[in-house]
Amino acid sequence: MSEQLDELAEAMHGLTQALEDDRLEPVLFEVICAEAVRAVPGADMASVTVIRSGKGETAATTDPRAEQVDAAQYAAGEGPCLQAAETGEIVRLSLPAADLHWPEFTDVAADLGIGSYLAAPLRVDERLSGALNLFGFGDHGFRELDSQLLKVYVTVVTFGLRTHHRYRDVRSRAEQLDHAMSSRAVIEQAKGMLMAIHRIDADEAMNRLVVESQTTNTKLRDIALRFVTAVSDKGA
Repeated sequence: MSEQLDELAEAMHGLTQALEDDRLEPVLFEVICAEAVRAVPGADMASVTVIRSGKGETAATTDPRAEQVDAAQYAAGEGPCLQAAETGEIVRLSLPAADLHWPEFTDVAADLGIGSYLAAPLRVDERLSGALNLFGFGDHGFRELDSQLLKVYVTVVTFGLRTHHRYRDVRSRAEQLDHAMSSRAVIEQAKGMLMAIHRIDADEAMNRLVVESQTTNTKLRDIALRFVTAVSDKGA
């Protein structure tokens, strides 16, 4: 038990490092899969299913065979990964036990030598939901302890991805604000130059910029920047 907890701790540490490095989401999914195999004994492969527009797709795997099993479930519209994603409950089974419920899934899995399956729901926010899927070559069906280890791991994954999304949202808004402030600054600078050169008021200066923007189908900021640059070059 101690060794298993150590492996789980190492897996979560690896995941945390990836999140702190601010990697892109596809790369994070790959790390999530790799660390899940380390965290849960009996897991030989892993994949992440995401639900987009009501349909499942595989975001990352540790082995192409896992993606083949996922694809069989998506094609059939049913299977343990889709059940985990839909119900929010962990699905744990051996292949013979699944045959009665999902023959398409079990046929493909059996052909690939997979005997056990474990899937946990992955519900991050309104933009991301799905399941984390583990595959075992033996027919052990995974253990209850494996389910609990995966549950703990997925809790950390969910929290980390949710925080990652929020951070990226905040950064995106900050970048938009910075761009807006920069645009406003150059527009005000262009207005001031127009007012000084043509001895017009602020409204007339702004109107000239707007008219030029509409006439040339060019963004107002670009018109202002072009004007400021041209005047500055003449004065140099």
